[in-house]
Amino acid sequence: VNRSTGGCFLLLGFSDRPSLQPILFLLVLLCYLLTLAGNSALVLLAVRDPRLHSPMYYFLCHLAVVDAGFTTSVAPPLLAGLHGAALRLPRGGCLAQLLASLALGSAECVLLAAMALDRAAAVCRPLRYSRLCSPRLCRALAAASWLGGLANSAAQTALLAARPLCAPLRLDHFICELPALLQLTCAGVRGAHSVESQMLAARVIVLLLPSAVILASYGAVGRVVWNMRSREGRRKAVGTCGSHLTAVCLFYGSASYTYLQPTHSYNQGRGKFVSLFYTVLTPALNPLIYTLRNKEVKGAARRLQKSLGRRQDRQ
Repeated sequence: VNRSTGGCFLLLGFSDRPSLQPILFLLVLLCYLLTLAGNSALVLLAVRDPRLHSPMYYFLCHLAVVDAGFTTSVAPPLLAGLHGAALRLPRGGCLAQLLASLALGSAECVLLAAMALDRAAAVCRPLRYSRLCSPRLCRALAAASWLGGLANSAAQTALLAARPLCAPLRLDHFICELPALLQLTCAGVRGAHSVESQMLAARVIVLLLPSAVILASYGAVGRVVWNMRSREGRRKAVGTCGSHLTAVCLFYGSASYTYLQPTHSYNQGRGKFVSLFYTVLTPALNPLIYTLRNKEVKGAARRLQKSLGRRQDRQ
């Protein structure tokens, strides 16, 4: 068996579908620009407007930064590869992309769980909300999201880097994604099965533990909403949680398909289309999901626009 500890990875991307490449290039470019613009606008509004200085928008700011960074770790090399030829990445560059995307993706899992806890507290314990979701607790949860994501990513990347890869280093994918890279590891190496099982267990924990928190939070919300007699109260509760629940379904649905299946059953050709959904499309949709029906964000945008207009008039 040929083993490789260096060299370059050949990422085929969508070079096997040349007629699809121009459409995907425009779609990815549009989504990337929307991701940067939409998430930057969300952070700007939440930082500048005192009315948005609440736990919900604090976590939303962190989610916006994660989404922008997540897509940035993927979109530029993907756009470069959509010009027709397959993309070559050195081993170090491939591992760096894996480290960044895994860290940001794992952080998003924990952030979405923290946001679910915040929404459950707002609906189920409105009178104790300010005490339950104190600034100190919010900062701790945000720090846990970033540090937990980085720790998971560093551990998984280090374990992969220590394993020999068998030539040819060829991926039917557009990014260096963990399930695809694991298929390149040499079979028959001592302890390989144990290491792969540990890595799968870590991925299961990162995805399923936050999922359990989200399900428990929305189970509590559902019970409260069911017992409400006021239709207006139900509508407000659903509006409070609907945007976050939509974002959760979009992200977890595609990420779970990619990371919760055994390595031997992962199909790279099908997996790259699923990965396109949660690495490029979902981060572009999140700002729209959180703002289209959000009166507070719309009000903050109008106030910022008026403030900028007055400044221009003074000048």
